[in-house]
Amino acid sequence: MRVLVVTAVPVERDAVTRAFGGAPEAVALPGGELHRRGAFDVLAGGAGPAAAAAATAFALASASAPYGLVVSAGIGGAFTPLTPLGSLVVASDLVAADLGADTPDGFLPVTALGFGRDRFTAPPALVREVAAAAGATAGTVLTVSTVTGTAERAADLLAAHPGALAEAMEGFGVAEAAARAGLPVMELRAVSNAVGPRDRDAWRIGDALAALTDAFGKTAPVLEGWNRHDDRHHS
Repeated sequence: MRVLVVTAVPVERDAVTRAFGGAPEAVALPGGELHRRGAFDVLAGGAGPAAAAAATAFALASASAPYGLVVSAGIGGAFTPLTPLGSLVVASDLVAADLGADTPDGFLPVTALGFGRDRFTAPPALVREVAAAAGATAGTVLTVSTVTGTAERAADLLAAHPGALAEAMEGFGVAEAAARAGLPVMELRAVSNAVGPRDRDAWRIGDALAALTDAFGKTAPVLEGWNRHDDRHHS
């Protein structure tokens, strides 16, 4: 079984593939280039949940060999101080934080409207193993279509999702595609900035990308050994 890793942009894809050493094989796909190294296929699928879902679905459907696991990966913002800059987060739950309806009484998730879903849960045993190997914190990671840029919005998200550790833009989209293919999914993020007022001067993108490379170097054996027939998926 192979592992499909989906990032948003090429710089994240390259940070992941650096963890595996050597020069990856480049495989052209419509709308992107997949980098193959060992058991890992790493794809820059585009920013946002829609692009991530489409790219993941196409990669899964066109695969020449079966996948056993799909991973959403990249950098993201964190609700500090639980997850400081440069730290790593593994999603126990991948939540669509802004999928729903705005009402006079506040935001209603899509599930409250009577259709769809707004959450995927990663295999708990896999989350534990990856967190232990990478030295990461495990918890809820929010998927948003609009990156948070104010303290008010950050507070609203935490009020709606107490204990959330981080936000990014692709995890839920990747999970939608993986679920429809019957595959387990997980999300691994390196923290580049704090969720809240937008201050690019405070971002630590280089440090986060280096942390992402280090994380995949440490967790590669765990991820490579994981497949959908493993009994641990149900633990």
